Amino acid sequence: MNKEAIKRILVRGPNWLGDAVMCEPALRGLRRLFPDAQIALLVKPAVADLFAGHPALTRVLSYDSKGHHAGLSGKWGLAGQLRLQGFDLAVLFQNAFEAAFLTFLAGVPRRYGYATDGRSLLLSDPVAVPDRRTLVHQVRYYWDLLEPLGLKGDPLAPELVVFPEEEQAMAGRFAQGGLTATDVVVGVNPGSTYGGAKRWLPERFAEVTERLCSTIRESRGQQVSVVIVGAKGEEGLGQEIAARLSYPSLVLSGTTTIRELMVAVKRCAMLLTNDTGPMHIASAFQVPVVAIFGPTDWRTTSPFGSAHAIVRQPVDCAPCLLRECPIDHRCMTWVTVDQVYEAATKQLSGLSGSSGSNQINQTNKINQTNQINLLDGVTVFLDRDGTLNYDPGYLKIAADLKLLAGVGPALARLKGAGAKLVVVTNQSGVGRGIVTLKDLEAIHARLQGLLEQEDAALDAIYFCPHHPDDGCRCRKPNVGMVERAVSELQLDLRRSYLIGDHVRDIQLANRVGAKAILLTAAPVDTQALDRLKDEQAVPDTVAKSMAKAVDWILADAAKSAIGRDERVKRDGRDS
Repeated sequence: MNKEAIKRILVRGPNWLGDAVMCEPALRGLRRLFPDAQIALLVKPAVADLFAGHPALTRVLSYDSKGHHAGLSGKWGLAGQLRLQGFDLAVLFQNAFEAAFLTFLAGVPRRYGYATDGRSLLLSDPVAVPDRRTLVHQVRYYWDLLEPLGLKGDPLAPELVVFPEEEQAMAGRFAQGGLTATDVVVGVNPGSTYGGAKRWLPERFAEVTERLCSTIRESRGQQVSVVIVGAKGEEGLGQEIAARLSYPSLVLSGTTTIRELMVAVKRCAMLLTNDTGPMHIASAFQVPVVAIFGPTDWRTTSPFGSAHAIVRQPVDCAPCLLRECPIDHRCMTWVTVDQVYEAATKQLSGLSGSSGSNQINQTNKINQTNQINLLDGVTVFLDRDGTLNYDPGYLKIAADLKLLAGVGPALARLKGAGAKLVVVTNQSGVGRGIVTLKDLEAIHARLQGLLEQEDAALDAIYFCPHHPDDGCRCRKPNVGMVERAVSELQLDLRRSYLIGDHVRDIQLANRVGAKAILLTAAPVDTQALDRLKDEQAVPDTVAKSMAKAVDWILADAAKSAIGRDERVKRDGRDS
């Protein structure tokens, strides 16, 4: 494609507010590719308001599919209007057949988009759809559409713009509602236009908001107020939450334009929200977000960037992407106030004040930086029950799985240093008929989900379902699960550790050549050590907690790294 010949570009943007925000970085990427071209964005009226004054765009065109562009005659008329403007290139971020058909009718010679929805023949430049099995964030999905045009690198973070006069007008509206310019404003977005399945319970929104406001006031010594936002039809939901709060609140649900919503969200110090458009708007204004996810896929539509928290329950039926739950809505009802409150308080370090908290964060960042790549190529094998989670005997119900204290942050340190985390667990409850494979799948989904929330996602889970009398090769201390992991994940056992709370875990570590950490709060005296020797289960170290075990691994890896560096230097001198 001769880029210099492209003078006028028509972009068909997404229809949904959140999708439009996630598409915004690609708009700036397109401007980077065609710095001198006129770029017109064709979108639904609500999305058109979102992009008013956007620097990457020459103008924004409104596509009113329910008004004067409705029906075949309306679309024919719109195509005629577009034809008169002489576009050289159409970039279709919307995946629908209609988008390609409209630009074909408009006579745009180059029509560029993903080859979806049976529209390949209508595209002059169809782009292969990414493999659906490889999940990517929607921001990257839109960004990657432009890669064949020459766009390189990682996607930018979404950004939106508002005008000073809009901010002044909203400040006046806040003041009329009793909110002052110095208030710390907590935003709450409890609704969802997509459907009820995405909504967390309003009484829980109210409870976590009340607790969060109290924490901010006590720790910062500042006045705190609440702004509740939402779409038309959600006014009652906003009022219900406001009635449960003791802090000043302003209910804007159903009473704002898109531009006013943008300004109100930008004013917030934090937004508590379901998975909705305002969540992405907050992210685009760098407002910290605590988002509750249920039926939708957090891996592809979470707020973009690392300054946000996702709270979800890893139930076996999510993500289902349904608008309404056909069963018991467990993906939302199992999310507790404590979980959301804990996630929100972690975000408080982003607010002004508390130099002590900031200093702690800076110290943590320095420590994390020093440990980056320290464990590259290292695998840490983990037992499950009694090591990662409380051991109730035979765990049968996913909701009953509770992580042991400190496990998530400790494993996050290992992940941050580059280690792979692999669970190897005996689950004879399956062979005994106590636990089904479906139960076990749900339990492991919850385990993975809880750890993902702590930035400590597991790389794999291997389990032995056999009865102890079956004589299988995989039941610990036999080496079958580790051998399978080595084969499938291409692991180097010479750089591996195993953390477990049972003799068989240490025996397995000794058999495969991994360094062994015995996790136990009980003192290991001479008599206990003799028993371990008799059972060929002497660990490399004993740790009272996962945090202590991780401390030892990091120290051991650092010592090994220093030794390797010294050997390299010595070999260099000898040569």
